[in-house]
Amino acid sequence: MQHDSITERRNNIAPIPFEADAPFPKIIGELPRELNGTLYRNGPNPQFEAPNAHWFVGDGMLHAFHLENGRASYRNRWVRTPKWLAEHDAGRALFGGFGRKLPDAPTDLTDGGVANTNIIFHAGKLLALEEAHLPTEIEPGTLATRGYHNYQGRVAGSFTAHPKIDPVTGELVFFGYNAAGPLTPALSYGSVDASGKATRFERFEAPYASMVHDFIVTANHVLFPILPISGSMERAMSGRPPYAWEPDKGAYVGVMKRSSTAKDIVWFRAEACYVFHVMNAWEDENRIIADVMQFEEAPLFPHPDGRPTDPEKSRARHCRWTFDLSGNTDRFQQTYLDDLTGEFPRIDDRRAGLKNRHGWYACANPKLPMFGALSGVVHVDGNGRRLGHYLLPAGDTISEPVFVERSKDATEGDGWLLAVVWRARENRSDLAVFNATDVEAGPVALVQLGHRVPDGFHGNWVGAA
Repeated sequence: MQHDSITERRNNIAPIPFEADAPFPKIIGELPRELNGTLYRNGPNPQFEAPNAHWFVGDGMLHAFHLENGRASYRNRWVRTPKWLAEHDAGRALFGGFGRKLPDAPTDLTDGGVANTNIIFHAGKLLALEEAHLPTEIEPGTLATRGYHNYQGRVAGSFTAHPKIDPVTGELVFFGYNAAGPLTPALSYGSVDASGKATRFERFEAPYASMVHDFIVTANHVLFPILPISGSMERAMSGRPPYAWEPDKGAYVGVMKRSSTAKDIVWFRAEACYVFHVMNAWEDENRIIADVMQFEEAPLFPHPDGRPTDPEKSRARHCRWTFDLSGNTDRFQQTYLDDLTGEFPRIDDRRAGLKNRHGWYACANPKLPMFGALSGVVHVDGNGRRLGHYLLPAGDTISEPVFVERSKDATEGDGWLLAVVWRARENRSDLAVFNATDVEAGPVALVQLGHRVPDGFHGNWVGAA
């Protein structure tokens, strides 16, 4: 039965059951001729519905928008992980999420990886990422899956979906949580040089087992936020939530010099909060400044007894963390820069780890009742002050906005912002291209698809070689 009303559809989370190629999608407006390359996006798109599976754990599906000389094409493909292949052969779900096998799954099946969170390009390799497994290498043109990439056997275990690429050295800096096994307090930390060689890998203990989605890297430091979405094997074994909001555990951030080792980490404390995503961070004399999207209470995860968190407090706002490295205090400051609900912050990546003058994030329309409906984009300066603000028509939603510079030597912020927009009334998606410093003017071009791209997580632009 076909349902076409917006109120019945409500959102764009449900998976699409197909892979598709659109070699000549319709273009509204004019694509900038300088935009030559591919926007890759990743997100959960379960092949089969599993009972009680969290949205976070659906199979990864990649969406590629290739732009060249004013023309566009589109392709989507599932990441063919060992889990996806096993379920495809079985014709049904075998995992219930967070690595949990269903009771009737084959006993020799152990890999529940979904490669569904981010996709990056580093040292000539396109890598699909999720935070519980090694990167999965993807063939750039076809989106074919090549399998796990373990850096010549020098990296093992979990690997963050949010590694950072140092714009000065080309080094990839990464970490992993649950590094000693599921729901353990161990973290790993490592780096890969610009040629793709792993140069460092070590493990250390955090104050408690936590879901550590993102971390913070500056020119000379790396920071590990341990925030109270806590992990508990005891809960998981007794059928309660494996991850839950436990504010009494408090917020910790470990600060380490990149030239040092884990034994020299200094732990800072603050009021309980949760952060999925970091916009950027930099050093200011004897301080570290980090801009993050901070929640007072974690969304999407319950209290240990299953009670939901407070929706009024479960919204992220642009917040500044300040760490005093002079040794006067072990507390870090948290200062909100705006009251606007938002998520998925991005910068001009050429300023990663350095002071930035421009930032962007997806925002929610304050006049609409539903959290999670990110329906606009905000352009801010280096102190969080709004420089531009664009809202979509009511009901439409937007993905993470990705910045693309006009040229390698363009000034910071000179370029475009690319975001995937769901058109609720038509139940299909567009790729929207904005002038990055004039988002209020709306998209300069739209690449229109005949189907929808479900709400996903992260993506990146890979310029034509």
